[in-house]
Amino acid sequence: MIAEFRFGVRWGDTDAAGIVFYPNFYKWMDDATHEFLSAIGYPTSTLYAEQQVNVPLLEANCQFKSPLFFEDRVTVRSAVVELHQKVFKINHEFFKDEKLVAEGFEIRAWTSFKEKPKSYPIPDEVREKMMPANAKAVNG
Repeated sequence: MIAEFRFGVRWGDTDAAGIVFYPNFYKWMDDATHEFLSAIGYPTSTLYAEQQVNVPLLEANCQFKSPLFFEDRVTVRSAVVELHQKVFKINHEFFKDEKLVAEGFEIRAWTSFKEKPKSYPIPDEVREKMMPANAKAVNG
């Protein structure tokens, strides 16, 4: 499953030089992950309201290849590329006019917040929807 998240760069996303300030890519990766979960039928707000489950961030990385500017139109394509028992890795590719301008990933844990936060196995029905044909399922 590849989900797409589209947005326009806002004035406040840029620095004094008019270039997107790098932390915004991390914010957009977070947004794209939540869009991905919604696209597979598990919106974060519903998961938390009904099951007290969320997917906290464990690690994030982003490589910048070309700058973005105010009013650029951006598409982020996101896909799960590794699926462990309790953790998944989701890749994000940023495109402007089909040109790759950045790429990154997040590693997140399927976590219950019913009491003290604790990760637990990603349910099979969620795993099936997360997992594209080329993803790597990893035991453990």
